[in-house]
Amino acid sequence: MSAATDALRGGSSPGSGSAFIIGMGKFLPNPAVGNDEIENVLGLIGGRRSRAKRITLRRNGILSRHYAIDSATGELAYTNAQMTAAAVRDVLTRTGLSVADLDLLVCGTSSPDQIMPAHAQMVHGELGEARLEVVSIAGVCSSGMSALKHAYLSVKAGETERAVSSGSELASSFMVARNFSAESAQSVDAGAWRPELAFEKDFLRWMLSDGAGAALVAAQPAAGSIALRIDWIEGVSLANELPVCMYGGAIRLPDGRLRGWREAGSPKELVDQHYMSIKQDARLLDSAINRLISADTLGEIAKRRGLTAADIDWFLPHYSSEYFRNALSERLVELGFHIPQERWFANLPRVGNVGSAAVYMMLEELMNSGRLERGQRLLCLVPESARFAAYYMMLTVV
Repeated sequence: MSAATDALRGGSSPGSGSAFIIGMGKFLPNPAVGNDEIENVLGLIGGRRSRAKRITLRRNGILSRHYAIDSATGELAYTNAQMTAAAVRDVLTRTGLSVADLDLLVCGTSSPDQIMPAHAQMVHGELGEARLEVVSIAGVCSSGMSALKHAYLSVKAGETERAVSSGSELASSFMVARNFSAESAQSVDAGAWRPELAFEKDFLRWMLSDGAGAALVAAQPAAGSIALRIDWIEGVSLANELPVCMYGGAIRLPDGRLRGWREAGSPKELVDQHYMSIKQDARLLDSAINRLISADTLGEIAKRRGLTAADIDWFLPHYSSEYFRNALSERLVELGFHIPQERWFANLPRVGNVGSAAVYMMLEELMNSGRLERGQRLLCLVPESARFAAYYMMLTVV
């Protein structure tokens, strides 16, 4: 048993009823890409500069992001599994542990490299070294938080002593220009550029990016190091109330129903009807904030938990665009849960929107910034727009 493992055990056995994030890791592929360089990496659709790019970038406030694409060849330099494995190795290196010291690996993503095998198994294959339990979580932004909750509950219940959870995205593979070339040609042949391409598909090319984050959850904090005690994690889905907003592997029919790729009549239809593109109905986003952050979501949780805004030292909200930052702040004021923005921590402009990895990126940066003090409390918020859900997590610095 290593000295690091001894320190983590702290003389106590699993099942103590607590779980702690004792380390965070990340992997951002390739050098950062600035706004003027995006189309040099992703390519031009139909040989034209995007009409949506300038407006979208002005609203989302993202200044740089990372893509797993080799800018010289246009090919992927990393798979999702490779990026996730790199983030896991990063947190293990920082904590002086190895894969052999883990009991559980839980991986969330919306963009696995294949339909099967499951994403977490592919990550385990990249890591090698030792056997362990693996769990894959599907979803969009919330999948990373779902993975963390699974790890947290396993450690808290005493089933697991050390677990790693991850969130990762390989969004650029959906956004390269060649994926849109057929649709662009069809639009030109029809004599008009289809507006939904800009608003539902091209729009997302300036919003999403690649990366992976990982959290190491243990039954005991390491002696002499900052750790984050997980006090609780709660999620709520509004899929029973709200329509689909963001989707892939499907098309939306005139009646609003999604037709999945399995229902396509032929492989040619999959291509011609653009089933595999990612689309988003951005018109639904503004009203959805009021539903996801409301009296019967955050308000109900706060009431039940005895939580007030004054209890929060750091607020870590995931949002896809800086446009939503003030809207979210105003919504919190309306709910009587005002958290001044000087107590917010977000890094969207620097790392881009990495979906399920976003909360990991924020926690990694803040945890390693030297700004945390023992006793401080962190509230994390991860909303998801696929069919609308939200996760809330409370952490205490110990």
